[in-house]
Amino acid sequence: MSSEVLATIEASAPRRVMGTAMLGAVGCILVYVSFSAPPSPAWLVFLLAVGAAALWLAVRMWQATVHRIELTAEELRCSDGQLIVKVEEIEAIDRGFFAFKPSNGFLIRTRASSARAWMPGLWWRAGRRIGIGGVTPGSQGKAMSEILAALLAQRNQDL
Repeated sequence: MSSEVLATIEASAPRRVMGTAMLGAVGCILVYVSFSAPPSPAWLVFLLAVGAAALWLAVRMWQATVHRIELTAEELRCSDGQLIVKVEEIEAIDRGFFAFKPSNGFLIRTRASSARAWMPGLWWRAGRRIGIGGVTPGSQGKAMSEILAALLAQRNQDL
């Protein structure tokens, strides 16, 4: 098997800007409201905490969406070198309408649990589930999921 990249998913510049700008705007509005018209102390703390979390998330999304997701015959990886999952560990792919999956993406179920990881706007991993997608184009997500499904079908046929 080769390590040739079969498919990639990456966020375009307009998607990156829109996603992070919206999160940043929500954070700024919440912080502004908490200082301009201070509510009761409990609400003040809540507004500041949620506003700061939104601003932090906007920064994390901006940093994460610089990278792309690459599919080879052996693995699904991030362009920063982080291994997302080996193809041999994948049990199933869920692309259904009602699946708990990221926007424009798909859900992968693995045979064994892995450590939690999260790159906002690109992918997340929690236990046996991995979500691929977010601020990425749906066409790239669909193409990658179909190629991955073909790899799994070929693997199951060989068994």
